[in-house]
Amino acid sequence: MTEGLAGARIAITGGAGFIGSTLAERLSRDPSTTLVLVDNLHRNAIEGTDLLARRNVSLVRADVCDRGALEAALCGATHVVHMASIAGVDTVMRRPIDTMRVSMLGTMNALEIAAQMPGLRRFVDFSTSEVFGRYAFQVSEGDVTSLGAVGEARWTYAVAKLASEHMTFNYWKQLGAPTVSVRPFNIYGPSQVGEGAVHHFIVRALRGDDLNIHNDGSQIRAWCYIDDIIDGVLAVLTRQEAVGHAFNIGNPRSTVTIHQLARDIVRLAGSTSKIVFVPWSFPDVDLRIPNIDKARSLLGFEPQVDLEEGLARTIAWYRAKAGGAR
Repeated sequence: MTEGLAGARIAITGGAGFIGSTLAERLSRDPSTTLVLVDNLHRNAIEGTDLLARRNVSLVRADVCDRGALEAALCGATHVVHMASIAGVDTVMRRPIDTMRVSMLGTMNALEIAAQMPGLRRFVDFSTSEVFGRYAFQVSEGDVTSLGAVGEARWTYAVAKLASEHMTFNYWKQLGAPTVSVRPFNIYGPSQVGEGAVHHFIVRALRGDDLNIHNDGSQIRAWCYIDDIIDGVLAVLTRQEAVGHAFNIGNPRSTVTIHQLARDIVRLAGSTSKIVFVPWSFPDVDLRIPNIDKARSLLGFEPQVDLEEGLARTIAWYRAKAGGAR
């Protein structure tokens, strides 16, 4: 899937995060490809890995809101994958201004710098499935986005990401920059850091701690294993048909309620953990399932890892990392 990237210099903002570091691991297997990870290490998924020991991988510790530092980091890149953001519902609600600043100013900085780079072959902006709002059933890229009321901090991330999508598209439309947007749907897998439900449930299940679920756990999600989204990103990096488009990347087959997800993790981990329902009075996403027909058609994308297998792989990774602790 990395055909067409031989000899490329690929800069990944947010490259020390979960998805960014996994993408870098896959790309760095080709010794002719140079990877530059740009990150402030707020979330660090590369710690304890051998990624930075690879001769074709380097880390630039910088903030995407710092125009000068970002310009130096992106210098000479043929491809830019812009993932840097503040994410996680709890963090977003605590830091709504920072969330919007990083998404909007950081993306504008990255786009302005990239658009002036003569050798640029692709700019990939990471958006979010949150742009579809609370109820998203089989949503396609052309469906109307839906955002919450002004003043609800829960939606500041989605608002900022939607703005970054418009900026990304318009740099292609007005300036001809080779831009693409990706909307990931509930990604999980080994090396995840942060506040994701799968990460939270597995870590606690292996310790035998209670698994806390907001309200009654009837919220519905479609879960996408990390290897599958990496395949999708590689496709938008290499396929010319991707330019000027946004793509849903997810796995609609792996759809369950949050309650069932917790039950599955307890079962697969052989855990004694109890499931505890806790009140959550803030806005939430009740239903989120993507339509991926466009990615299938233009990118040849098809998720390969269904939920049971993906959870088993992820639990095994966390168990090994914990030294066999349950």
